[in-house]
Amino acid sequence: MAKNNLKDSFDVENLYEAFLTTGFVSWAGDELVCQDSKKINIVNVNSGKVERCIQSGGAETDDPEGEDTVYTFAVSPGGSSVLSAHKSGLLKLWDATACTLVRMWKGVHNGPISRVAFTPKTDSEIVASGGCDSSVRIWDYTKKICLANLRGCQGVIGLITFSTQHPFIYAAGDDNKIFGWNYSTREVIASLEGHYSRVTSISLTADETYLLSTSRDKVLILWDLNEKKSVKIIPVYESIEGGIILPNNITLPGNISLPADGIHVAIGGESGVIKVWEMTKAKMIFSQSNSLVSRAEEDGGLSITQLLWNPKTQQIGVVTADHNILIHNISTFYCSKQLIGFSDEILDLAFVGKKDRYLAVATNSPDIKFYDTTTMNCQILRGHTDIVMALSGRGKLLASASKDSTVRLWSLKADSFEVSCVGIGKKHTASVGSVAMCRVSGSFFASVSQDLCLKVWKIPKDTPGDSDTLTCSTTQIAHEKDINSVTISPNDKMLATASQDKTAKIWNADDLSLVGVLKGHKRGVWCVRFSPVDQVLLTTSADGSLKIWAITSLSCLKSFEGHESSILRAEFVSKGMQILSTASDGLVKLWTIKNSECAATLDRHDGRVWTIALPVSEKYFFSGGSDSRLIHWRDVTDEKKSEEKKKVQETILQEQELNNLLHQKKYLKALQIAIRLEKPQMTLKIVKCVIEAQVGGLEEKVAGLNEMDKETLFNHAAKWNTNSKNCRPAQLVINILLKEMLAGTFRPAGVARTVETLLPYTDRHLRRVTEFMKDLNFVEYTLKTMQPHAE
Repeated sequence: MAKNNLKDSFDVENLYEAFLTTGFVSWAGDELVCQDSKKINIVNVNSGKVERCIQSGGAETDDPEGEDTVYTFAVSPGGSSVLSAHKSGLLKLWDATACTLVRMWKGVHNGPISRVAFTPKTDSEIVASGGCDSSVRIWDYTKKICLANLRGCQGVIGLITFSTQHPFIYAAGDDNKIFGWNYSTREVIASLEGHYSRVTSISLTADETYLLSTSRDKVLILWDLNEKKSVKIIPVYESIEGGIILPNNITLPGNISLPADGIHVAIGGESGVIKVWEMTKAKMIFSQSNSLVSRAEEDGGLSITQLLWNPKTQQIGVVTADHNILIHNISTFYCSKQLIGFSDEILDLAFVGKKDRYLAVATNSPDIKFYDTTTMNCQILRGHTDIVMALSGRGKLLASASKDSTVRLWSLKADSFEVSCVGIGKKHTASVGSVAMCRVSGSFFASVSQDLCLKVWKIPKDTPGDSDTLTCSTTQIAHEKDINSVTISPNDKMLATASQDKTAKIWNADDLSLVGVLKGHKRGVWCVRFSPVDQVLLTTSADGSLKIWAITSLSCLKSFEGHESSILRAEFVSKGMQILSTASDGLVKLWTIKNSECAATLDRHDGRVWTIALPVSEKYFFSGGSDSRLIHWRDVTDEKKSEEKKKVQETILQEQELNNLLHQKKYLKALQIAIRLEKPQMTLKIVKCVIEAQVGGLEEKVAGLNEMDKETLFNHAAKWNTNSKNCRPAQLVINILLKEMLAGTFRPAGVARTVETLLPYTDRHLRRVTEFMKDLNFVEYTLKTMQPHAE
């Protein structure tokens, strides 16, 4: 392979990381605002990426780590402001667009602040905070003063809702009661008692005649705020975490129109299904049939944790217990977008589909995240009952291995984003750690497990459905300890396995007869891969080395060392001429096999990098690790070479222009070009020519340079100053620049260090000039005293 086709540079194209790890979610226009412990993320729903974030900061607190943990937040009705409550007890008002701090004041609650809220009026300057001290405080955030301290609730304040029409506020704590106050007069206007478990949501109807509450006691209650009593109590037979009152001008699936005289509420809870109830008639008018949320594993557990209504886009957002966000169009309840808020550790990646369009991601979860890489829309593949450990894809097929001792085969429907399970393999007796699809025939795949077995599975030609059991064609006890990896050769003739017993083994794919054993690693072998072009095998180990082995002689041909810890995964790139490796040190390294050198080191992960996935084109790749980051890297080798070539051409043109200006004795114009080309000797020559030719305007030319050019010239002058021959031009330039520093127009970086190096040489030059002046004065005196005798 030609040398100029080797890769040597990758840049991060996109970085997808956890944006929802705690707290709750809120709409801000058509964006989502999500809570992280250290910051508040504003997420673009279309791209699924964090557009900007509000950093909590800690300079104004006593936090030694410089972080002020976010406890809760609220978004203003227009989405222009965000109010956050922090560990330090501070309330901070932020500009949501610029993510800048507008105001900050002390919350004065006796304990952490658990909930904050804006008043629905866009022109109001009133906000509320509820704390663990059972109090609700009303604030004027422009004056930073507390207008009222409202008491009545018991325990932690979990919910706060303002009235739109009146100066009323409603809140609920741990005592299962809902209190209402007039915050202008500080009087209690309502005390609603009816739930027998924690109240999870409260909503006011448009005319504010009624209030709806949901609870974990499995009932909905509609309260008449005029009579201060419940008018409807509806058992729903599931713990409800979220409820929202829907407007009456929308249409539900099945052409169900909501009449104007009804009160319609959408609820979500432990069943994972959104249901719509007509409260006045106590009738369920819609139940979601296409739910993508799993039911809670135990009675009273969490499934749906929050419902969000966006009146602007007519969409319902569903937040799940595993930090996923699903966006449903209300008219069809079709899931238009699914965002993954937190993935935990990313264990494996695999490309699927035509032109490697789709990316399957295995995390610390029984579910597989399946992304469309063009939009990063995601769907969840459910079927495994324990953590999915490994993935392997080929064409429309995806094989998965799990700790539940099974392997599953998934099929992607042509020209769609639908994936279904078409086969289950249940022959393993322990956790399945790795799986590999065949490369050519498409007729089998292999798996390895902690039961020390290597198994080959037949891929059925027809894929009838989930109930189909995969056939295990061959089984072999492969190693003495856990098997970490399996791979299949490019021609489907051989298999290779890697184990904790410090060996890798090569097997015949037809009957799993042993071809050879590769010994040489000092610790367990994590990964094994066949070269796509040569008869060699690559292994990575916990001893921090990569080794290339000859398949024919079973001898080690090359060994690469550079990682400081276990090398977890490696793949051949550039038609087998280079290797990409990942390790526990958080680094991704690119190796060139011919010279055994590391061509590039990519450092954007904060923990173990478990996996990488390369498409056939190799123009980009994805990496994932224990830091929950999914990073999209793009090959920019050709772009960097083009830029370097362009820079060389520009440099040649500038050097030619510099020579022309020197020939024309246009020294001041030549000075700026020499500085930008970073040619200290040429710059010195030009300054000397200016001095000799007594050309004026040097000080004005230096003053016209930009900050960076002045700093370069200052550093050049410091170097010239070390030589007594060049002290005059050096001192001239230094004098001009020091005047600019005193005037405040020039502020170089590291000026103290530079001046410190200038002082001893300048002092030496001064002493030498002083001695020279003494000698000159002595000669002049001598000549004057000799003149009378000469006459």
